Amino acid sequence: MSESKIRVLIVDDSAVVRQNLTEIINSDPMLEVMGTASDPFVAAKKIKHEVPDVITLDIEMPRMDGLTFLKKIMSQYPMPVVVISSLTGKGTETGFKALEFGAVEIITKPFLSTKDFIQESRIRICEAVKGAAHAKLKRKVVSNSIKVEPKYSADVIIPPTRNKSMIKTTEIVVSVGASTGGTEAITTFLKGMPLDSPGIVIVQHMPEQFTKSFANRLNEICQVSVKEAENGDTIIRGRALIAPGNFHTMVKRSGARYYVEVKSGPFVNRHRPSVDVLFRSTAKYAGANAVGIIMTGMGDDGAKGLLEMKQAGAKTIAQDQETSIVFGMPREAIKLGAADKVLPLEKISTYLQETVH
Repeated sequence: MSESKIRVLIVDDSAVVRQNLTEIINSDPMLEVMGTASDPFVAAKKIKHEVPDVITLDIEMPRMDGLTFLKKIMSQYPMPVVVISSLTGKGTETGFKALEFGAVEIITKPFLSTKDFIQESRIRICEAVKGAAHAKLKRKVVSNSIKVEPKYSADVIIPPTRNKSMIKTTEIVVSVGASTGGTEAITTFLKGMPLDSPGIVIVQHMPEQFTKSFANRLNEICQVSVKEAENGDTIIRGRALIAPGNFHTMVKRSGARYYVEVKSGPFVNRHRPSVDVLFRSTAKYAGANAVGIIMTGMGDDGAKGLLEMKQAGAKTIAQDQETSIVFGMPREAIKLGAADKVLPLEKISTYLQETVH
């Protein structure tokens, strides 16, 4: 076994799921399954003998539920945990609790019914595990330079355009992209925005059925109203729209009105929704009437799109390394020269208010 590989412990009470997850994870040359466990007690014994780089954890299990085990891990010996759950009904709220308790990522458990779904789930799971291994609570740094899956650009959703002219409007559109660590970053950002803030559209890499719960929770604690985006929703002051999981979300314009288009389509940068798709659409339809913000996350989704926004006249901001859980997406944007400003998370909302008012 190569020492450079990310070692994964799978904890799930279903033998079928353990087998399928093992095949999925071992199919990636950067990953290897070091062991499986049918419940948290078995997992605890395995961890005593060999500490994994990442744990994948089911929530509903016998003897001890996943949330209880997660709390014990994070309080006694913190390590990266990816929760893999069906996330239906109450499970969605439970999944959100898992993030609060310290899970790095939460993704939908694959329903192994079609070949295409298995392939999409494989990409999501492998990328989530790699992202967790790169989080700041990781035990070692693992290179993420190996790319094995086809990686589509925003071209497959929105053709590139050379038209960078855009009539100035009184309304500003704020487009935000985040991935690993983004739920906390977006919460901090939105809690700092006032009632009269410009309209905000957010892509957070998050599974289907989970984004609505995330939006509802934010709506309860923020001054701005927050909702999961629906096709045709108008982008208005004092409201933030969260892209629904498994759907690309784009900014569109009709006269002086900005709205969102929500649609399916191929994965872009291995994600759906993709930050690049949101940013390119914002550059195309809002131009200089926009602000782009790229936050914590693994990979480079959003980097090229932020550059397109800057080239179209928009103001652009990247979260700094110190406050990012994973300084991947912001770093790639900065390397491209896409960010006008690099700011700590807690200063982004203040800077935005000073800039657009």
